[in-house]
Amino acid sequence: MDPALLTSLWWLLGVVVSLAISVTALVVIPRHRKPTAAMAWLLLIFLLPVVGIAIFLLIGSIRLPKRRRDEQARIDRMIEERHTAPVATDAWPAHLASVARQNLELTKFPPVGGGAATLIEDYEDSVRAMAAEIDRAERFVHVEFYIAAWDDTTSVFFIALENAVERGVSVRFLADYVASRKVADSDRTFAELDRIGVTWAWMLPVRPLKGQFQRPDLRNHRKLVVVDGRAAFMGSQNLIHRSYNAPKNIKRGLKWQELVTRVTGPAVAQIDAVFASDWLIETGESIFAELVPADAVPASGGDLECQLVPSGPGYATENNLRLFLSLIHGATERVIITSPYFVPDEAMMYAITTACRRGVEVQLFVSEIGDQTMVYHAQRSYYETLLEAGVRIFLYPAPYILHAKHFSVDGDVAVIGSSNMDIRSFSLNMEISLMVRGAEFTRAMRRVEQNYRDVSRELTLDEWRREPRTATFLDGVMRLTSALT
Repeated sequence: MDPALLTSLWWLLGVVVSLAISVTALVVIPRHRKPTAAMAWLLLIFLLPVVGIAIFLLIGSIRLPKRRRDEQARIDRMIEERHTAPVATDAWPAHLASVARQNLELTKFPPVGGGAATLIEDYEDSVRAMAAEIDRAERFVHVEFYIAAWDDTTSVFFIALENAVERGVSVRFLADYVASRKVADSDRTFAELDRIGVTWAWMLPVRPLKGQFQRPDLRNHRKLVVVDGRAAFMGSQNLIHRSYNAPKNIKRGLKWQELVTRVTGPAVAQIDAVFASDWLIETGESIFAELVPADAVPASGGDLECQLVPSGPGYATENNLRLFLSLIHGATERVIITSPYFVPDEAMMYAITTACRRGVEVQLFVSEIGDQTMVYHAQRSYYETLLEAGVRIFLYPAPYILHAKHFSVDGDVAVIGSSNMDIRSFSLNMEISLMVRGAEFTRAMRRVEQNYRDVSRELTLDEWRREPRTATFLDGVMRLTSALT
């Protein structure tokens, strides 16, 4: 064959293949995606077709396998049947009552009354408080963490588990597969769980040879402990030393600052139901019959009204994002947000900046430094727009990473949990958030926020506009990558 003709045929084949890729991408990628995410994927594939397609095939799906989604739907129906003792919301402000209805529709958990909750700011104190509660366990202990490690800080927790097992208490333990295995000496931690007799399992294991695979960065980010169905702990803190035992963190002197809440009352049954759901999906064992029903949880003596909102890729909707948006849209006086990774989508940015425009005071607490370069720079890319709208941004000082995840609205509503205000937590991670209505709890959170304010530095618009262009250029690039969901 004529070499010139052969070359022409190869060029023609290349054009046809490139056109086919482009057309297929335009058809497939925008489906069920937000425009920003679809544009980011299309840009990557058009500029780097081979690399873009490879990355899309690896992490392009934000949905869990159908088996897991079907199981979550079945569990939701079980939850709807079990949790049938809601608190009346007739006396609630109309906008807040509508938020509660939305949460119920999405998660099947109703708002429940008669609760009590306390906040724990100190890192070691929260571990000791959980261990002390486990020491009082008589029936069961349920533990679920994104990252778990047996070390100098957490040894008191694991010793409490060992003692509970020796007393005949049933102890079940869930840990995220990818996140926990990345920790130094992770094999030792789980070998120790075997030694002391804890029944444990991985969450979202990535083991293709065993038929266990989904998008590798779809993770279970929840952190919770439930003891006997009468007390629960949840919040931002993982079960590990506050440096995460990482050499790079130790070298920089980084320390994580967290916020955990201890909950009693009917809301404990909802937190335990989330654990039972994850346990069933990961192990195939149903423990729902062992749980304490919400209407049988011992009275706490409190008057808080609580509603649990689990979220993640097992649901068809972004439950946490809808909760946050609804509360911000309904705010009339003040919104205070604390999030270590603040990478909002377009809807969240509009909600926050619109709140400012209608006279609501909005404050944002973030870390002065970052532990994840890409997320840190993507977060910074939003600062100018936020500052221009009137958001007050407070930078929590180094060497601390403000890892707490909570926000308060007006004078009587607060949310605490595992969810960041970022696209990953909205779409890719399994999260858990507790909406609390009660002036006392909100005041306690306001005191925590004031503690942040006392040690933080406020970022001004003038200061931000003096940032070097090289830094803001990198911020913009990382913002584009953050949309690849």
